Formats: sequence, C-alpha cells, structure tokens
Amino acid sequence: MTKIGAHPTAGPVFDPACLARTVVEVLAASSEGPVALARRQAQRLARLVDSARAHSPLYRERLRGITPGVTPMTQWPVVGKPELMQRFDEWVTDPALQLDALQEFVADPAQIAQAFAGRWQVWQSSGSSGTPALFVQDARAMAVYDALETLRRPHSPRLLSWLDPLGLAERPAFIGATGGHFASLVAAQRLQQLNPWLAGRLRCFSIQQRGAELLAQLQDFAPTVIATYPSVALWLAEQVAAGRLVLHPREIWTGGETLSPAVRQQVQRQFGCPLFNSYGASEFLTLGWPCNQGSLHLNADWALLEPVDEHYRPVPPGETSQTCLLTHLAQFSQPLIRYELGDRIKVASEPCACGSRLPVIEVEGRCDDALLLTAANGVRIRLLPMALTTVLEEEAGLYDFQLRQQDARSLVLRLPPATADAEAALLRACKALRHYCAQQGLRGLKLVGETGPPWPSGPSGKHCRVIALPAQTAPD
Repeated sequence: MTKIGAHPTAGPVFDPACLARTVVEVLAASSEGPVALARRQAQRLARLVDSARAHSPLYRERLRGITPGVTPMTQWPVVGKPELMQRFDEWVTDPALQLDALQEFVADPAQIAQAFAGRWQVWQSSGSSGTPALFVQDARAMAVYDALETLRRPHSPRLLSWLDPLGLAERPAFIGATGGHFASLVAAQRLQQLNPWLAGRLRCFSIQQRGAELLAQLQDFAPTVIATYPSVALWLAEQVAAGRLVLHPREIWTGGETLSPAVRQQVQRQFGCPLFNSYGASEFLTLGWPCNQGSLHLNADWALLEPVDEHYRPVPPGETSQTCLLTHLAQFSQPLIRYELGDRIKVASEPCACGSRLPVIEVEGRCDDALLLTAANGVRIRLLPMALTTVLEEEAGLYDFQLRQQDARSLVLRLPPATADAEAALLRACKALRHYCAQQGLRGLKLVGETGPPWPSGPSGKHCRVIALPAQTAPD
C-alpha cells in the first residue's frame, strides 16, 4: 500500500499559471500607496478568515465572534507554535495533511524538495524558540514566495547584472544546515529541480563538516554569490583575512540570524562586495527584502506583522517590540492568523528614500553566538552557532537547551529541569557534541551536562541557545 506523501518522483510544487497571476499582483502592489495597500490587505484577510473558519476546526473555535473589518485585530486571539502543533489535525484545512505522515516524510532526506502527496512543499522549523514545527506550502504560497524573491530585490549597478539579468552566469553557493527539510535548503534544491541548468551551478555546502573541508570545497567551487548566515559570513571573512581562503564573490546574502553593523562592515570590507540581508522565517519564507538604501522592507501586501509588547498590546512606530504577530495572507492550507513569531521588530515612522511605499522594519532575530575555543595545541577554533544547534537537534533530538561557554576549553549544556529523559538526553547530546568538536580539531574539550532554569535571553528576547564568553560576542 502506498503511504501518503511517499511520492519521490512527484517533483517540486509549481504552478506556472498561478505564478504569472501572482507576478502581476506583486508588480501592481509595488507601485501603490498606503490606501490601496490597506485595501489589498483587508480583502486578503477576509478571504483567509472565511477559509480558516470553513476548514480549520481550531480557527473556527478561535475566531468565533470575529468580523474582519469590524472587530479590531487587537481583539483577535493570539496563537503560538506549541498550541498549533498540539492540535495539528484541527489546525490544517485538508485531511490529507496528517502529522504522522508528514513526520515520516521529513524523516527521509531523499524527499527534500519533493511534493508531499503531490501537492505541498514541506519544511521543518529549526526549533529556535524551543518548539520544532512542520510547515506546508501549497502552489499559491510558493508562487507568492517565488514572485517576491524575483521582483523585490536591490538593483545591482554591476555591468554583468544588466548583461545577465537572470543570473545565468552566476555560481551561487548556499552554506547552511543540509541534514533536514529546512526551508532554505528546500528552496535551494527546489530551484535546482525547476531549473535544470542550475544543477551544476548552484551548490549547497554543509556547515556541520570540518572547517578545512568546507574551505577546500568553497575554494574549488569559487562561488560568485554566497547565501548563508551572518555568523558564517563573518567566519569566512576571518579565513580570508588569515590567508586560508581566497574568494571573490560579487554579492553576499545573509539571513536567519541578527546581522550587526560591525559584522556587516567587516564582511563587506574583507570581500570587497555588497552584503544584502533579507528577512524570512519557516512560517513565511520571504518576509522582508533589502533595498539599495540598506533598508529592510516588509512584504506587507502578503504578510501582516504586528509589533506588540509582552501583553500583545500594539507598539507604535519607532519603538522596538517585545515580540511580533504574523498573519500570512497567502497560507490557506495551514492558516497563520496573529501567530506569535517571536522576533523583536521596529517599524520606521518615515518612508524610505528608495521610493518604495512598503514599510521599513528593523529586526532582532536569532541571537546565538559563535564560540571561540582553544585546541590542545593552542590553535583557536571558532564553532558556528548554527552548526552547534543543528548537531543537537538532528543528532540528539534536542530543541529546548542552552549551550554556554565556561572558558577556552569547556562548555556547559543545560536542559530544562522538567525534561522527562534529561539524563539520557544529556548523554546523547554530549556524545554528539564531543564528536562534532573532535571533527573540528577540539579533542579533549571539557563538556558538562546539567539541568536547571535557563540563563537570561539575548538582546533579541528570543530563546538564546548558544552563549559565548562576553568578550567573544563581537568580531575581532
């Protein structure tokens, strides 16, 4: 009997006609003013609520008595990832989306970027908030992501970009977590499948391998465009400065972590090319895009993002929120309406000089640190936070944890005291960490496992899972 979702030849989710319609909508909205934008938002929100009430038992319950356009959104209920995952079958709007079948699907790396049940793209969140989740995207949602990614981006002054507007001559490299159905990896492999000419030109590199191996692979590939996390971009810049790597990318794209001005400046100075920082999440792949002025614009025609305080009260423009609430206007299979995303954001009170009418936002997202440790021979080795968290998630099955550096040769891994199998989990995690650290040249590292309350969160307010010594949180 064929299992639901077991379609290894189904290919990626793609509807050309839907993409064409969405491109027209995105182009139209890009030149509209605030009044027209608000009208689009209201129309899409009303359709979303109607669909959620009709097909999602959870939202039928939570939205009872709510009338779009009449009931202020500040009075609508807030939902969070733990509740939605606990009530997954009531949350989704199609009975084919069964949690057990989806979990089985994402357990198979061979199905990355394939279609679940022939209809949905699937990816898993990293669990940075302490709760992992699965997100499904139908053809409509994927068309929105494709159109936004293609049409809203900074205009490059490079001559090559005018001669090659589709980037056919580029060699893009994605450097990140490659061991699971993560959104960025799924997006990259889906792009390869949809564009066969990219198969040999776009490559994905794992951050979990030995640093020397990664550097050798990048040196051999010589990418012209690099997409990665800010902490990885900084590490690459350090390797270039130390003479261990020679790369000449034309552009660097970062996301997934908070990008500080100091890191941006150091990376741009070392590589001599622009660095563009985008904003996305597992919940909405293309939330924000960078313009030529260096501002980050929210794709507000498809996503409502409310800055709120700890009591979910609105925060005015110019002030940083405690968290934010996302309403995904293109997601009907798995509705997200006033969903707590967890990032701290600030909405600008003035329009951007680039001319776009879309709101300008500043984001404080993932706040994990890189760890600078010392090997037995005295060599200093930097461990990337995304690699460390991926090791603990994928190899030890841990999502709610904190890893803190004690000194140059020791780490402390802390789990919540209420964890049922804390002792067994600590043994698994310490074994996985020791193996990974040994691969990086850090043998004999002291690793202590314990349970206890979490250490204070980082400046983003998000659950900080990797904490360095204070002197090491900034670039050298």
